[in-house]
Amino acid sequence: MHFPAQLRYTKDHEWISLDGNIATIGITDFAQRELGDIVYIDVDTIGKSLAAEAVFGTVEAVKTVSDLFLPVAAKILEVNAELNGQPELVNTDPYGAGWMVKVEVENTADVDALMDAAAYEASVA
Repeated sequence: MHFPAQLRYTKDHEWISLDGNIATIGITDFAQRELGDIVYIDVDTIGKSLAAEAVFGTVEAVKTVSDLFLPVAAKILEVNAELNGQPELVNTDPYGAGWMVKVEVENTADVDALMDAAAYEASVA
């Protein structure tokens, strides 16, 4: 499994990439492998400001539906429209084309408090 060093990770298997106060969020390689074939992503929180660890949507796989948790307090700005027609992008490219949402982060220092790649890898080992 691959865990890019430039990202931060949560115990709930989301990753976050920060650029200024805008962040991109998705699920990890570990999470997509555990879920299996992803068939649908549902995010109905665009425009909403949510607390850290709040549910911002769901991911549906062939066998299960799982909640998606926000790594930090943020406002949901955009959903990856490519996932509407190609949800399998989360399986094939979880850190690239399979990103899920872009958000405006309330406090960028909160991102630093999340796990780095080594800590996340140890947590799923």
